Amino acid sequence: MNETNTPPNVAIVGRPNVGKSALFNRLVGRKIAIVHDQPGITRDRISAICIRGDRPFTLWDTGGISGVGERELSAQVRRAAEEALLQSDVLLFVVDAKEGLSPMDEELARTLRKAQKAVVLVVNKIDNEKHEPLAAEFSSLGFEPTFAISAEHDRGISDLVDAISRLLPTPPKTGHQPPVRRSLGEGGLTISYQPISIAIVGRPNVGKSSLINAVVRGEHAIVSELPGTTRDAIDISV
Repeated sequence: MNETNTPPNVAIVGRPNVGKSALFNRLVGRKIAIVHDQPGITRDRISAICIRGDRPFTLWDTGGISGVGERELSAQVRRAAEEALLQSDVLLFVVDAKEGLSPMDEELARTLRKAQKAVVLVVNKIDNEKHEPLAAEFSSLGFEPTFAISAEHDRGISDLVDAISRLLPTPPKTGHQPPVRRSLGEGGLTISYQPISIAIVGRPNVGKSSLINAVVRGEHAIVSELPGTTRDAIDISV
């Protein structure tokens, strides 16, 4: 649960290759997460501010939760996704309408019910009206509300955003304020928020992800001896 006046957190979760990154890019309005037909492309948690609805929120794209792939790497991806789950106020549970309900979807549904968070079931890849009956299969998961959408074609996204806005927690009244810059000009005192951006660059496998985790004091980036583990650019607020 969010305890400051920073935007609330919304996490996108689901098994690999159901369209989580496509939905993330659609909601934030720009291509941040890599989208590819190959399962398991997203590994690290990626975040961005979504301002599409009435209330801004921090949106998290997580790696697909599965039990396959490199054993150690898959476990780290799962832990990162579970950490995002714990820190979020609303969870978007994405499933693939074209592939249908899978045992992995059912396993993840049981995990999400235990989290005791607001869960929105998002049936993705409903590209047209002919595909809408495919969403009925997922009613057995027992989540409400449920939205049939197409992240690729921007279908049903506005209704989904409205539902997210209704589920977000009421902002707490606190005295916390983010850092500001004050300047005195001809028009009087001007106050603006000026976050500092820092980029970490380097060739593969030199320890960039380890450095990120040390700076933010958390496991935001997946660390592995395999070169090229980090595939997306990671934007983290500190």
